[in-house]
Amino acid sequence: MKYLHLSALVLTAVFASGCSINVKARELPRQDLIPGGVAMFDIGVSQQAPKVTFDNQPVMLIPQTTSAGTDWHAVVGIELKSEPGPRQLSINGKTVDFQVGQHQYAEQRLTVQNKHVNPSEEALKRIRSESQLMRTAFQSFSEAGKDTWQPMIWPAQGPLSSPFGLQRFFNGERRNPHTGLDIAAPQGAEIIAPASGKVVQTGDYYFNGNTVMIDHGQGLVTMFCHLSRIDVKAGDLLKQGDHVGLVGATGRATGPHLHWTLSLNNARVNPKLFMQESLLPSPVATQE
Repeated sequence: MKYLHLSALVLTAVFASGCSINVKARELPRQDLIPGGVAMFDIGVSQQAPKVTFDNQPVMLIPQTTSAGTDWHAVVGIELKSEPGPRQLSINGKTVDFQVGQHQYAEQRLTVQNKHVNPSEEALKRIRSESQLMRTAFQSFSEAGKDTWQPMIWPAQGPLSSPFGLQRFFNGERRNPHTGLDIAAPQGAEIIAPASGKVVQTGDYYFNGNTVMIDHGQGLVTMFCHLSRIDVKAGDLLKQGDHVGLVGATGRATGPHLHWTLSLNNARVNPKLFMQESLLPSPVATQE
C-alpha cells in the first residue's frame, strides 16, 4: 500500500490489484487509476467532513468510524473518454496531484437496425432532448448517502455479455465506447436496485429503450436500459434489493439483456469497482 503525505493530510492510495488490502479497504470502492476508473483517497480522521472538490465540483465522501474518530475517504470518478495524464484534487484548499494511466479497451462490432446508427433529423431532436434529461441526472449532487454507503449488489442474474469500456462499432461505424456493463439475463428476468437511492427518471428513450435512473447521493447515479417493463416511478425511494423492473430488448439492443451504467461526479465508471469482489459473477461466465 502506498501513502502520499501532504502537510497535515495523509492520503492513502488503495490499489484494486497488485497488493493485499484489509477488511476496511474492501468495504470501500476499489481504485483503478485509468479512464473509466476510480481514484481513492484516505483523508484522515476529523470531526467535520472535509471539503473536497475535483474540477470545481464536490466529491463523494465516505466516513468510517474508527477508535480514533471518523476517518474520511474521498472517491473520484475518472471519465471513460478522458485522456491519461495528471489530475488535481482539492482537499480543504490544498492541491493534491494524482496520475491517470493509459488503458486500451477491447473493441466490439455489432449489427443493428440502421435507424440506430444513422437516425433521422426528427429522431436526432428526440435524442438531444433525452440526452439533456440524462445529463441533468448525472450532474446532480446531494448530501444523501454520505452516512449510508454500501457496496453494490448485482442488479440481475446472468453472466456479463459485454464488459465496460469496449470501443464499439455499429454496422462498421465507430461510436462512443460502452459506458456500462451488459448482463445477459433472459427476457422478463427481475432487475433489482444495486443500492439504496431515489428514482429520478424513467422513460422510453431512443437508444436506451425503457430506462430507469436512480440517484444514490453524492453524485453517484445508476442507469438501467432496455427494460421490457418499468415498475417504479420518479420519486420512489428504493432500498438495496428492491424490485425495479424486468429485463428486455427495447431501444438499440441485439437481444434481451440489462445495460447498467454507473456515473460518479458525472464520469462514467466501471460498476464493478463499487461491488464486493465476492459478489461478482464467476470469471468463467464473463467475456473480459
